[in-house]
Amino acid sequence: MVIRMDAQYTENRKIATESYRQTIVRRFRKHHLASFSLGVLLFLCSAAILAPVIAPYDPDAMVGPFSGAPCKEFLLGTDQIGRDVLSRLLYATRVSLLVGVMATLISTVIGVILGLIAGYFGGVADMLIMRFTDMVMSFPYILLVLVAASIFKPGLWNIILILGFVDWPGIARLVRGNVLSLRETNFVKGNIVAGMPLRHILFSEILPNTVAPILVYATSVLAISMLDEAALSFLGMGVQPPSASLGNMLNGAQSLTILTSQPWLWIPPGVVIVVLVIAINFVGDALRDALDPNSEKR
Repeated sequence: MVIRMDAQYTENRKIATESYRQTIVRRFRKHHLASFSLGVLLFLCSAAILAPVIAPYDPDAMVGPFSGAPCKEFLLGTDQIGRDVLSRLLYATRVSLLVGVMATLISTVIGVILGLIAGYFGGVADMLIMRFTDMVMSFPYILLVLVAASIFKPGLWNIILILGFVDWPGIARLVRGNVLSLRETNFVKGNIVAGMPLRHILFSEILPNTVAPILVYATSVLAISMLDEAALSFLGMGVQPPSASLGNMLNGAQSLTILTSQPWLWIPPGVVIVVLVIAINFVGDALRDALDPNSEKR
């Protein structure tokens, strides 16, 4: 009993003296599924980044038989025109991650700036920004994306810009809500009374205290952006062949013959999409709990 109490005392003392970063890491590691998901994400990201090095063949070159089954030479087989599926899968994962990360960065920057302005200044600025946000959110999301994709020429960077400029309203509303509560706190009012510049108040005092919810929300935007890219490419409105993406790899496997007798053409990209999205969501859930100061009180 004494040994158990000493161990508990040591553990409590260690928790009391740890830094904020150490606290976040400790809380995150309690979520074993999220830790495993983070490892899977790091593995897939590393494979995508190193695709030019580890891909066995040029993803656009015809190097084998048409619709060849998996073998020693082609681990995941070849597609309908003899391209190596494994090489294309590595490059397709790279494209999907690029679209997800860049679209998330664009939407986050736009949402944070508009949310800061609306929440801090209030009044006419708040009314105009929030009414515009409500107008954007009133359109069906997928319909808005499809219309924008049909207006502009399909391509990688056009898809990134479309998704980036469509996904910002949720972040803007989240930041505005946090700023409305933070601007009434004593430390912000103290900075105003002390005559600190507006740039310092917004980006050194208020923004750091809203990073946690922004980071958690950004993980969901990342997963949604990757799914949207795959959907648009599947419909032929996203990344265009011969460039490989997970969506247009699935686009080439729509016939019943391929679905039933050539599963190596659609199972690998489908599995990668599912694994990426699920792993990102698990990591986002764990981050939400790790960054919540009340998580250990529940």
